[in-house]
Amino acid sequence: QDFSDCAPSVALASVTVRPGSCPSTSPGWSPFSSRVFPPNVIMSVSNGAVKTPHKKARTSPYPGSKVDWQVEWPEYQPVAYTSDSILTRPKWADPLVGERNFSPKFNEKDGQVERRSQNGWYKVKNGRPRNPVGQTGLVGRGLLGPWGPNHAADPILTRWKKDGKGNKVTHPVSGRNILQFVAIKRKDCGDWAIPGGMVDPGEKISTTLKREFGEEAMNSLQKPRAEIQALEKQLHKLFSQEHFAVYKGYVDDPWNMDNAWIETEAVNYHDETGEVMDHLPLEVDINDKLKLYASHSQFNRRVSEKRGAHWREDVYPDCYG
Repeated sequence: QDFSDCAPSVALASVTVRPGSCPSTSPGWSPFSSRVFPPNVIMSVSNGAVKTPHKKARTSPYPGSKVDWQVEWPEYQPVAYTSDSILTRPKWADPLVGERNFSPKFNEKDGQVERRSQNGWYKVKNGRPRNPVGQTGLVGRGLLGPWGPNHAADPILTRWKKDGKGNKVTHPVSGRNILQFVAIKRKDCGDWAIPGGMVDPGEKISTTLKREFGEEAMNSLQKPRAEIQALEKQLHKLFSQEHFAVYKGYVDDPWNMDNAWIETEAVNYHDETGEVMDHLPLEVDINDKLKLYASHSQFNRRVSEKRGAHWREDVYPDCYG
């Protein structure tokens, strides 16, 4: 199942990083803004407190201030859409609700299918699960196979950018080291993205992370098979090392619907010496202005913070913004 629908190009994108530490942020702060939080959570931003749940998931007719299911809106008549590619019933897709012999156990582990949400209990009405963040303007599943949560995994592989002499490269403005991560370019929208994908039924997240990186990034490399196999062994070692759990839960994704949505587990594997990732192509240095797919920019910002990152140039010189 191809989640990211990406072109074969792969690159290492960069964010600037500086060693050291800054005062911790306030308890209510999150690098993911309101895009990955329920609608009752109000995030404080530069222009004041706002309430903007799952922006990317909204479609026309746009629910606007009536996103929350608890807001009465009798006139809400969203468009029904489920792709023909889903209705043809690939093995990873659910049947229609009400179809004979289909009795999904929502909010439970349903055989090999994980129907539990990482964000807790979600409501089911008329046999259909409800998006826990609110109305999107579309009912059905769209391009998603299972009803309810569709679980994904996003491996974020990073290393320090180095010059020809092997020294870490610093940003000319901030003076901080530059952190690079593997990125792929999507075919459907042209956005750069983390090489992630969907978790197969019964599959462990750790397996998905390695599999998706192999499918989305490794398969695009124009290298002899022997070199690919050697790199795969090195990557296996990197994936076996200690990692940083970046995020786990609902994400604001354009594929989200009223009755099916994407939840992910983003994990950062850092190649401190660069020995493994030296063999991957280096093309793109990015900053906070680079357009990334869905909530991927927020994931990168969280990784940058973990590594002592400077996310953008126009911030207080000693701390994060």
